[in-house]
Amino acid sequence: MRSARASGLGAIICCLGWIAGKLVAASSVWACEPAEFPIAIDVGHDRARPGAFSARGVPEFEFNLALAREVLATLLAARFSRSFLIGESGAPLELPERTATAGRAGARVLVSIHHDSVQPRYLEPWTFQGRAREHTTYARGFSLFVSARNSFFAASKDLAVRIGSELRATGKRPSVHHAEPIEGEGREVIDALNGIYRFDDLVVLRSAAMPAVLLEAGVIKHSDEELVVATRAFQADVAGAIRSALEQACTGSLPGDPAVRHD
Repeated sequence: MRSARASGLGAIICCLGWIAGKLVAASSVWACEPAEFPIAIDVGHDRARPGAFSARGVPEFEFNLALAREVLATLLAARFSRSFLIGESGAPLELPERTATAGRAGARVLVSIHHDSVQPRYLEPWTFQGRAREHTTYARGFSLFVSARNSFFAASKDLAVRIGSELRATGKRPSVHHAEPIEGEGREVIDALNGIYRFDDLVVLRSAAMPAVLLEAGVIKHSDEELVVATRAFQADVAGAIRSALEQACTGSLPGDPAVRHD
């Protein structure tokens, strides 16, 4: 009897130790010293496959590159000195290679930078500088995506909440059009207030061996929003929001906590 009790007690202790280990591992995802916390900033698309075209015909890749460079500069200035860009050259780079590059560099988190469009039914013809183009007035705003197939789904969602909260603090508003039940959309909304969607099969999210978030910074098919997202002020706001979100995560501050903002 005593032997059975000892075995049972040993099993309980072992189980409790395993649970404690899991809790420590989860909490340590964000525990960091900025100088020792590599952040991968993925420049969405490339020059051969540039993504969406804006209302005025500018490739999405150009918007992504400009914003990603601003994010990198902002992180470096905030002592995240091991931050780096993926895809800056614009050379073709497959999605799995992007996350593999992040992994080889020891990245602790990946943020993929994109700019948004809308489904074809919401595009209208217009003329810009004598050329026929398409634009929309249907949707504008930012969106954030995470994948439940990422091994760090909870941490990814945590970072997305922080980024969304910080973007709202600058006056930005999330877009709701990705939840619409139409072909090409219908994404599950995780956090409507902060514009967060679940998109499990996005390769750059599910294949990342670290917490990963994809940001659609604005809708460049919206003829007015295109002009806004191209400004230095907008890019600085977004970069600052990402920086603040990462600083909060590192210090354990609550999402939206102004104590870590430098602005």
